[in-house]
This record gives sequence, C-alpha cells and structure tokens, in this order.
Amino acid sequence: MPLPSSSFSQQGPTCFDKMKTGFIIGFCVGMASGALFGGFSALRYGLRGRELINNVGKVMVQGGGTFGTFMAIGTGIRC
Repeated sequence: MPLPSSSFSQQGPTCFDKMKTGFIIGFCVGMASGALFGGFSALRYGLRGRELINNVGKVMVQGGGTFGTFMAIGTGIRC
C-alpha cells in the first residue's frame, strides 16, 4: 500500500540553516587558524603569560568571526 506523497514529506534544511552551518564551520576553521598564526606571532614578539593568552584569544575570535562571516555569505550566495 503506497503512502500518500503529501503526508510525512521531509524537507531539506532551509537557506538560513545552511548559512548558520556555514558560519559555524567557518568560525571553527578561523579559530583554529587564529590559534596557530596568533600563537606563533605572539611567541615571536616575546609575549608570555597573561599577555600571550589575551593576544591569542583576541586573534582567535577575530579570525573566527571574519572567516565565519565570509563562509555564511558564500553559503547564502549558493542557496
């Protein structure tokens, strides 16, 4: 007995859901690259202790926000 096509139809994620996922993935990638590049540059400048943690954290959030925003925009264009 076939099921009616109108009931229990599954829909894919909406464009906004795809943009949120793109932002989250981009934020994670940006945080990782910010940790690498920010950490090496802070160590090169001779930062230690609290200054090192503050500087690396700031670079990580900036990199994550920037890359996440561009990933969300790129995903929105593809929708």
